[in-house]
Amino acid sequence: MLVDPHRRTRRGALALRSAPRHPLEGEVELRAAWTEHAPELTRFAARMLTDRGAAEEAVQETFLRAWQAADRYDPELGSLRTWLFSICRRVVIDSARARAVRPPLARFEPVDRAATGDAFEQALLGWQLEEALRSVPVRQREVLVEVAVRGRPVSEVARQLGVPPGTVHSRVFYGLRALRVVLEEMGWVDGR
Repeated sequence: MLVDPHRRTRRGALALRSAPRHPLEGEVELRAAWTEHAPELTRFAARMLTDRGAAEEAVQETFLRAWQAADRYDPELGSLRTWLFSICRRVVIDSARARAVRPPLARFEPVDRAATGDAFEQALLGWQLEEALRSVPVRQREVLVEVAVRGRPVSEVARQLGVPPGTVHSRVFYGLRALRVVLEEMGWVDGR
């Protein structure tokens, strides 16, 4: 049996172990837990957050927190599933609170002036938007163009870039925020 000097029982004595002390300790165990519990956790988070992307991000955060707190898991107190749902519930609450504080994201919608048919004004607006986009950092601009302009799904863009969907959501959020600042500096007010 191996002695883990950092693992102690409730009475302070050293704990002896012969197998991994936690189902998330190794990569194989983590993958198995993900395969078994991630779909159900994602459905739970999606029902609570009403946003599939935010739910996927919440599940990633759940597994990260579980992995970081692996030494606090006690199988005698409950199953791994119960423990993960408890963590996910707290992550969802944190996410919902953070979303309530954040300002709503601006949406790319065609400018209402298109109905006037003024081609020169449309060209000028297009040029200003293009210039503003050039001021946004490359990684954020890349996802803004794919998601907001071309209308591609976040999951597809995430696969293409090789990053988690939550990263794409973050880049869109911060890219829109940077774009808004640039447009305001250019004199745009409420999208005009």
